[in-house]
Amino acid sequence: MPSKAENLRPSEPAPQPPEGRTLQGQLPGAPLAQRAGSPPDVPGSESPALACSTPATPSGEDPPARAAPIAPRPPARPRLERALSLDDKGWRRRRFRGSQEDLEARNGTSPSRGSVQSEGPGAPAHSCSPPCLSTSLQEIPKSRGVLSSERGSPSSGGNPLSGVASSSPNLPHRDAAVAGSSPRLPSLLPPRPPPALSLDIASDSLRTANKVDSDLADYKLRAQPLLVRAHSSLGPGRPRSPLACDDCSLRSAKSSFSLLAPIRSKDVRSRSYLEGSLLASGALLGADELARYFPDRNVALFVATWNMQGQKELPPSLDEFLLPAEADYAQDLYVIGVQEGCSDRREWETRLQETLGPHYVLLSSAAHGVLYMSLFIRRDLIWFCSEVECSTVTTRIVSQIKTKGALGISFTFFGTSFLFITSHFTSGDGKVAERLLDYTRTVQALALPRNVPDTNPYRSSAADVTTRFDEVFWFGDFNFRLSGGRTVVDALLCQGLVVDVPALLQHDQLIREMRKGSIFKGFQEPDIHFLPSYKFDIGKDTYDSTSKQRTPSYTDRVLYRSRHKGDICPVSYSSCPGIKTSDHRPVYGLFRVKVRPGRDNIPLAAGKFDRELYLLGIKRRISKEIQRQQALQSQNSSTICSVS
Repeated sequence: MPSKAENLRPSEPAPQPPEGRTLQGQLPGAPLAQRAGSPPDVPGSESPALACSTPATPSGEDPPARAAPIAPRPPARPRLERALSLDDKGWRRRRFRGSQEDLEARNGTSPSRGSVQSEGPGAPAHSCSPPCLSTSLQEIPKSRGVLSSERGSPSSGGNPLSGVASSSPNLPHRDAAVAGSSPRLPSLLPPRPPPALSLDIASDSLRTANKVDSDLADYKLRAQPLLVRAHSSLGPGRPRSPLACDDCSLRSAKSSFSLLAPIRSKDVRSRSYLEGSLLASGALLGADELARYFPDRNVALFVATWNMQGQKELPPSLDEFLLPAEADYAQDLYVIGVQEGCSDRREWETRLQETLGPHYVLLSSAAHGVLYMSLFIRRDLIWFCSEVECSTVTTRIVSQIKTKGALGISFTFFGTSFLFITSHFTSGDGKVAERLLDYTRTVQALALPRNVPDTNPYRSSAADVTTRFDEVFWFGDFNFRLSGGRTVVDALLCQGLVVDVPALLQHDQLIREMRKGSIFKGFQEPDIHFLPSYKFDIGKDTYDSTSKQRTPSYTDRVLYRSRHKGDICPVSYSSCPGIKTSDHRPVYGLFRVKVRPGRDNIPLAAGKFDRELYLLGIKRRISKEIQRQQALQSQNSSTICSVS
C-alpha cells in the first residue's frame, strides 16, 4: 500500500465557481488570501474554507510545470468557542438586506444568499462580526464597525442596535435564512404614537430618537423667544444657560428654567487684581450685576411731598397718591416726605406699606418733629444699597419747636449716590427773605455723608451739601406764593374751562428767585401743568373761603439736581386732587435716573429693612381683602328677586 505522502500530488488550480455563487466564508471579488480583520494563519493549521473548497488532483495526471507542492497537514482542529444556543447561532449567521438590496430584489437582480454587497472597492468585512442593521428600518446611520472597516481598519464594535435584533420576537425566521430565502426584519413600529414634543428643552419627552429637526423654520421661530428670554436680562458677555441646550445629558438640570446665569468653574478659579473695582466682572456692584437688573441703567423713581396739616384722619385709600393712573408700572424706589404729619407716624408708614404691597420694603425712615420721610424700595434691590444716613436741621429760632426745618436722607445705590431732602420753610406771603435764609442754613448744616464715601470728592464742596452727591432731590412745602393778591389769581383761575397755568407761574416767587440765582442753585423743576396745591377748604375743591382769604399758590414743589447733565429725566409731575383731608394737595413726580456701576468698598446695608412693618402691612392688606369679599357675599345674599 503506498504511503500517504506518495499519493499526494500537486494540486491543480481550483475550478471557478458558477456566476452568482461564492465560497463559504468568502466575499465576492476578494482573493482567497487572508482578509483584513480575519485571524492570522498559524503554522501547522489550515484555514477551514481553504481545506474544504480545494480538491486534490488525481494521481494519474502530471502536475503543471510551475505548480508548487503542498506540504501535508493534519486536519484542522475545530475552534473552541462559547456554546451558543440555536437562536444565537441563527442570528449570527443571519444578514439583513439594505435599502439598495431591497430595490434590487424588487427589480429581480437580488444577489444570492450569503453574499454581502460591497460598500466600496476592496472594502473588507468581518465574517464573524454582528451584522449592521440596514437603513431600511428607520434610516439609521451606519455603525461604527462598518465605518471603521470602510477606512481599512478592523473593528469589532458591531452595531449598537444588535441587541434590539437579538431580542426581537421574530426568531423563527432563522429557518428561512438556512433554507435560502432572503431574510428581512419586519419594520419596528412603536406600539403607540411617540410622545408629543414639548417646547421645554429640558423636557423628558425629548429623546435621541425623536428630536426636532433644527432646520425647521417654524420650530426656530417658536423656540427663539424662549431661549432669548432666559438670558435677555444678562449682560452681553454672559455665557448662555446650560438649560438652553437640547442635549439629553443635561437632564439633571431640568427642574426649572432660571434667570440666574451659570457660573463657570474657570471663572471661579481665576484670580484678578481688578476684583472689587469697576472693571471687575464679578463685583457685587459692578457693571455686569447692574446690567442684569437694569440693562438700560435707568431706575424708576417716585418722589412725593404732602403737608398733612396735622390731621389725624388719613385718606381711606392712597392708591391715587402712590399708584397714579398715568403710570403703567410701579416704580423701583418710593420716597415720600411729609410736613406737619399726623400724630401717629407708625400708622402712616403702615398705610404706605399696605398700599405698596409685598414687593416693597421700608429701607429707611426718619423724622424731625412733624417732618417725616419714608424710603421704600423693591425688596430684590436691597442688596445693592449702602448704609442709609440721615441728618436734620432746625430753622426755627426756638429749636424745641420742630415744625420748620429740613430732613435729609442719603445712600448709595450701586455706584450712584442719592440725597433726598424734605423741608418746610417759613410761611407768609411777604417773607421771601426768611425762606432764602432757611435754604442757606439747610445746605450748610446738613452733615452728609458720614461713613459712606463720596463717589466724586473732587467736585464736592464743604459749604453745600448738594454738591457732595450725584443725584439730589429736594421737595417739600417751600411756602413760596403767587404774588399779586387773591383777586389777580382768582381772575386767572376763573377765565375758562382751561386754566392758563403759564400766566399763573409768572407771579410765582420761587421761579423768580431761582432765575436770580439766590436759591436752589443748579436745581431744575419739571414743567407744571396742575392747579395750585394750596390752600383748599378741607374736603372740598374750593380755595380758602375763610376771612383770611389766602392766595392760592404752588407751595408744594419737587426739584432735582444732577452732577452729570441728563442723568435725571422727569416723566410726570402732578398733584392728587382726590385726596382732600388737608388744605394741601399732595404733589408727586416720576423720574428716570441713570445709575452707574460702583466699587465694593462701600459699607452695604446687608439687606436690612423694617420686617415688623412689612408683616404688619401685609396682614392688614389681607384682612381688608377678606372683609371686602365678605361684604360682596353678604350683598349678593341679601338680594331678593320677587316674581309678580
